[in-house]
Amino acid sequence: MKSSTRRTYHAKCPNTSVFGLWTSTLWYLHSLTAGCLRLLVFFSRCDSVDIYTNKPKALGDEPSTYSHAQKMRAAMTHYFGRELDIGLGAWTESEVNPGRFLGNPSLSTVVGQYMISLRRKKTKAGEVVTSARAMEESVMRSLYTFNHRFPEMEFSRQSRKNKDFTHWAGRNVRMMLLLLYILAFMCLLRYDEALHIMWSDLVLSHVHGDIWRLEVRLPFRKTHQTGGIQPFFLYSNLEKPWLCPIRAYGAWVKVIKSLGMKPEGYVFRPRIGFDSMSSDPQEVMTSKSFLECFRNNLLDIGIDPRFYGTHSFRRGGCQWLSMVCRWSFRRICDWGGWAPTFDNPGTLFKYLLSWVDNPVERREDFFNPDRPQSDPCTHCGRTCLCA
Repeated sequence: MKSSTRRTYHAKCPNTSVFGLWTSTLWYLHSLTAGCLRLLVFFSRCDSVDIYTNKPKALGDEPSTYSHAQKMRAAMTHYFGRELDIGLGAWTESEVNPGRFLGNPSLSTVVGQYMISLRRKKTKAGEVVTSARAMEESVMRSLYTFNHRFPEMEFSRQSRKNKDFTHWAGRNVRMMLLLLYILAFMCLLRYDEALHIMWSDLVLSHVHGDIWRLEVRLPFRKTHQTGGIQPFFLYSNLEKPWLCPIRAYGAWVKVIKSLGMKPEGYVFRPRIGFDSMSSDPQEVMTSKSFLECFRNNLLDIGIDPRFYGTHSFRRGGCQWLSMVCRWSFRRICDWGGWAPTFDNPGTLFKYLLSWVDNPVERREDFFNPDRPQSDPCTHCGRTCLCA
């Protein structure tokens, strides 16, 4: 930004917005490139006020959402911290050289205040930050029942004219999806972590009797990019087959072998045609294809898929461990891989509660002595809600 342009900007906009103050402050950081300044202009797209005129934007100029602003800030934080090697320190003025600022500009107090103000403005305008609806055990059960009852059939030219909306995929694809659902749900995996699991990352071992154990070793995690990833140990669930990873694993291995393939490379491969997968072990299913299959599967059981996304399994698994399995927050953090320092406790809370989630209990039944009882516990047989 040229000095003449900056003087003209302040002359026209004496009462600058918070974003304008941040833009002018960044001028002191001489290592910034033109590409960084363009990012700041892109960030202003989320504001309803023009940063150059300090006036509301035209009606046809629709601002981006608050979620888009969060993603842009995360991208700038990464760029300043990693690409420019500034780090993740707070943006502060140097005590040695007054007028010179050090640290990551995206983590400054001014930017934080701007984001809070932007969220309030978006909320006042009617925009609501929406998370993906959490997956529920009842939905997992319905998906398991429908997919296992789906008949084995071959795709033909006549199938294209079939008006049955459930004929978007065959039984083989559905067996692959069931294993993907269970691993993402029980291990609290992000969609990219689940999709990139390889056969070498799954180790099946026999414990005793009918109990088997599946060890899941993730090749990478968002929160453990330098290693130290703890494996997940999943066991047979004879009482709830829709949450049994051993059963789903065995069904998918059986399908792979029936198609003349070997369990090598990626576990979840791209879907080809009606009921087949790629034979290339180095090809992996994309997140777009997974989301399309998942939403089609929800339509099979009569559920509106618009509120569900690829993050539904991670949120649903977290709520299932908390409300059904009665795990403590510390145990959930240890299992899911959240930082044990609890630097951001609000992160876990966002997984446990959102307005888009289906209510667990009706409000009129909170203190109702005659409220319906829960399903019997498979171990003690109790049906009370405190069991």
